[in-house]
Amino acid sequence: MTDYYEILGVSKDATKDEIKSAFRKKARTLHPDVNKAPDAEEKFKELGKAYETLMDDSKRATYDRYGEDGLKNAGFDTGGPFAGGFGDLNDIFNSFFGGMGGFGFGGRVDPNAPVEGDDLRLDIEIDFEQAVFGCEKEIKFDHLELCPSCNGTGAENGSKPVTCPTCHGSGQVKQVMRTPLGSIAQIVTCPDCHGAGKKITNPCKTCRGQGKIQKEKKINIKIPAGVDNMSKIRVSHEGDAGINGGPAGDLYVVLHVKSSDYFKREGNDVYSRLDITPSQAALGDDIIVKTLNGEQKITVQAGVQSGNSIKIKGAGVPFIARPSQRGDHVVIVAVKTPTKLSDEERNLYRKLYEIQNNKKAAQQSSIMDKVKGVFQ
Repeated sequence: MTDYYEILGVSKDATKDEIKSAFRKKARTLHPDVNKAPDAEEKFKELGKAYETLMDDSKRATYDRYGEDGLKNAGFDTGGPFAGGFGDLNDIFNSFFGGMGGFGFGGRVDPNAPVEGDDLRLDIEIDFEQAVFGCEKEIKFDHLELCPSCNGTGAENGSKPVTCPTCHGSGQVKQVMRTPLGSIAQIVTCPDCHGAGKKITNPCKTCRGQGKIQKEKKINIKIPAGVDNMSKIRVSHEGDAGINGGPAGDLYVVLHVKSSDYFKREGNDVYSRLDITPSQAALGDDIIVKTLNGEQKITVQAGVQSGNSIKIKGAGVPFIARPSQRGDHVVIVAVKTPTKLSDEERNLYRKLYEIQNNKKAAQQSSIMDKVKGVFQ
């Protein structure tokens, strides 16, 4: 399901000012004028939908409670502000955004302004025990780094980019359109330099003029104790390299926790099952069970019923914010009926059966005698 808060990179209690600020930052990096990724247009449309929804109190309340489907069911338009297309970055900043709450971009967009690199996501799998107690793990991932040959300029060593002769470095040109109502002038992205304001006449042979190269990197990350399935760890500035000296984006490591054959986790509590015999249930017993801390002796009280639980306090999963505090380990008792009996066991069960039946018959006879006494 689409998460509008995640798209904008804000928390669920973010203020409107925080949402606006996040939108400004994302809009500059995702607009197809500056982002040439194949999915840039789709991501920019999703960004617009997220912003429009979270800036509208009514839409936001409905979304928080019922999600994107709830918006549709409530009759809201969920196409977003860019469903029918969008102009260049300057058009949006000067017209659309200015009319949607005063973004205050005004004027042209500086093509040489630093732009932060894209964030990356890496999914990794960890064991159940690693999630419980935490660990240090080496990860490998690919990201874009500044080309070491040209230091990110895209130009071959000994040369440098030149100012675009078409837009004179502005990254934009004025385009005049003739219509039945007269001539209309609009500012559009320079078709010669694609908004960069510069042209590379002698491209770097290493990066082919891109200024960046794809490279595999290995780093160690610390996974804190108590993480759960789909937890995210943010590693600052390990994403793709920025543009024009902008900082690198962030790397988000998404954890997939393997299930345990013995434990079942619910929040910070863990559950396990303990099979006992009918005799242990009737008489009680001291039994060794497996816990996250190793083996531990617990006492099963006489007369315990199948489905009853025994709690081991503080033997569960640590709280991420308070690692010294832990949940509980809950042992669910299951009285298991034997399916294969030795001759001796069968004779003992038969004797027990006779004793219990005679006891039951005696109790029923006593009750009947009392009933008869009432009516005599």
